[in-house]
Amino acid sequence: MADRRELVRAYKETPRPAGIYRVQHIPSGRILLGSSVDAPAMLNRVRAQLRMKGHPNHALQNDWNTDGPDAFEFEVLDLLAPPTKPGADLTADLTMLEALWREKLSLDPDPSY
Repeated sequence: MADRRELVRAYKETPRPAGIYRVQHIPSGRILLGSSVDAPAMLNRVRAQLRMKGHPNHALQNDWNTDGPDAFEFEVLDLLAPPTKPGADLTADLTMLEALWREKLSLDPDPSY
């Protein structure tokens, strides 16, 4: 049992992959761009919400319902370096990184979705 507890503790102490993610509707080119302290987990959440017909963005959900999952691309665009201090607040860094990606992708300040 001590080995299992040690594995759980090590998992909890592992820094999450904070970064920028993109969900793109391929036929229209519309993009949902976002940031999260755990970008891969956020993409899984978005997929699950869309499959369960419960995503809060109605335009995105409508495109999913109309065109299906094959019409979408889910991608982690960029990850921050893991913080050196446990419990570090990454909000400002993620906001800045998202703004840089909006500029790089030539997106309006308002999201496509």
